[in-house]
Amino acid sequence: MDRQDGARLLTVPVVSKVDVLGVEISAVDMETTLSLITSWVDNRDSQYICVTGVHGVMESVRDEELRQIHNNAGLTVPDGMPMVWCAHHAGASHVERVAGPDLMLRLAALAATKGWTSFFYGGGKGVAQKLAERLERDFPGFRTVGIHSPPFRELTKVEDDADVDRINASGPDLVWIGLSTPKQERWMAAHVDRLQVPVLLGGGAAFDINAGLVKRAPDWMQRSGLEWLYRLRVEPRRLWRRYLRNNPAFVARLLFRRPVVIDPEGNVEVS
Repeated sequence: MDRQDGARLLTVPVVSKVDVLGVEISAVDMETTLSLITSWVDNRDSQYICVTGVHGVMESVRDEELRQIHNNAGLTVPDGMPMVWCAHHAGASHVERVAGPDLMLRLAALAATKGWTSFFYGGGKGVAQKLAERLERDFPGFRTVGIHSPPFRELTKVEDDADVDRINASGPDLVWIGLSTPKQERWMAAHVDRLQVPVLLGGGAAFDINAGLVKRAPDWMQRSGLEWLYRLRVEPRRLWRRYLRNNPAFVARLLFRRPVVIDPEGNVEVS
């Protein structure tokens, strides 16, 4: 889709989606994702990006509001290999994994070359600071214009308004949200129209991983869809309930609802 913006003619890629248990996963690869983000920054659009795997889908199955948040996102990228396999099974063979930590690093490199600025919102104490320092070290030219880690409790209206003012005053091109799923998705949907920012991105585990605080699973486990097993071994007390509840339920539900491709016009494609 072409859009006239002053003297510039900007091309905005249009993508299909894959319906996975009612959650519309964007049928993209990394390059298409980066191209879309570039168009949004150039056009000064206001969009948010959900980075979604089995956990996000199953939370959305149980929560209609969260499902709508995912489906209204500018992009809901396939974070885990099960999302990629669902897309391939539906006929979208071009879909590739767009994992949160990888997207952050690729986008940081792009931001460094284009002069885009970033704001980091969330993460545990000191995590966002370590993350920003690491990205600035690894990608010369990467610029951080703000960091804020709000308390884990629900914010008061005064606190929330102050956070919005803080972000807007810094004027970032990208805001990275590290509040974990589903809190970060709800936050993005509630704030996208209040922030004068082109792109909000749900960071999740990418904060800890790219800050160097948590190791990632070996490549073979990532490719095999077993990264969840590695994460469960690393953080069993926090993650056991999530994986033992969601993974079997996800597989069981797929037996009764086959993923399908939805074209940009909203029509179901027959594979």
